[in-house]
This record gives sequence, structure tokens and C-alpha cells, in this order.
Amino acid sequence: MKVIAALSTLIVLASSAPQQSSRDATILKYESNNIGVDGYNFAFETSDGMSRSETGELKNAGTDNEFIAVRGTISWIGLDGTPYSIEFIADENGFQPKGAHLPK
Repeated sequence: MKVIAALSTLIVLASSAPQQSSRDATILKYESNNIGVDGYNFAFETSDGMSRSETGELKNAGTDNEFIAVRGTISWIGLDGTPYSIEFIADENGFQPKGAHLPK
């Protein structure tokens, strides 16, 4: 349940990130590995300066405490030209973002 809340929060953060001409952006790189068994990973980069990578790993498989631990990074260029980046972990301890522009 915590992972779902964490991923929802991440989606909100990503969708609220300012983007320059994202309508005209093209995909420069896309990688995805998701066989749906014990984890996944993906990465992409677009021509407008946005990039994201994420890895999910199944922890405590087969137990009552089974969960997917997620690590990733999302970066973008703000409308004022400022680069932003968030590194995050979402695991049994909840969603834990880190970024120079985020309050500590």
C-alpha cells in the first residue's frame, strides 16, 4: 500500500514539473525491462531535457511482508532554464525524495 501511495506521489511530482515545449519533444532514449515477475526497470530521455530512470525490486518474496522497493531519478529543465533533479526511494519506509530544490 505504501508503494502505491509513493508511486502516486511521484506521478504528481512528475506531472507538475515545468516543461519546455514538451508538446514538441521527441524521445531520444527509451529502455524497458518488465517481465512482471520479480521487478522491473525503465529509463527514458527526451529532447526537452527531461529524463527518468527507475528500478523496482521485489523484496521478501513469498512472505506476508512482500513489497517492491523502487529507486529512481527524474530530471527536467524549468521554464526559467534551471535544471531540477529528484532522486527517490519508495520502500517499506515510504516515499523518500531528495533534491536540491526540495525542503529538508
